[in-house]
Amino acid sequence: MRGSLVGTTVTLAAGALLTAAMTTASASPPTAPVPHRTAPVLVDCQFKKNVRPADFILACGDGNSRLTGLNWVKWDSESAVAEGVNVVNDCKPYCAKGVFRSYHVTVRLDRPAVWEKNPDVKRYTRMSVTYDDARPKGFTQTMDYPLWG
Repeated sequence: MRGSLVGTTVTLAAGALLTAAMTTASASPPTAPVPHRTAPVLVDCQFKKNVRPADFILACGDGNSRLTGLNWVKWDSESAVAEGVNVVNDCKPYCAKGVFRSYHVTVRLDRPAVWEKNPDVKRYTRMSVTYDDARPKGFTQTMDYPLWG
């Protein structure tokens, strides 16, 4: 009988704790979505969030264009601006035999929007790369790129 009494006591105590926990949880007000208090992120081709990255790959498939040495002078809720170098393979006579050439650039990120993969995060959706002087053949002074989402 004593074993039955101990088992009943433990069961009742566990039930009381469970009821208290459920009552406390259900009495809490629903949590509201957290507003976007931080600046947007830059999403890379592996869908990782970046803030003020030093390097960024533009040509994800082959790595033949990348931004390096990025020095961010602005990063806020509307836009971000950096200076750095765009290292581009000239692919002559073809990419495996090409030479990587460096061009000084100014990078601008803008058009922030909610990131569909993570709605609690905003991301920049466009990157503009402006070449200071020389630029790769076929490139305009400013190149606009839609960013991964």
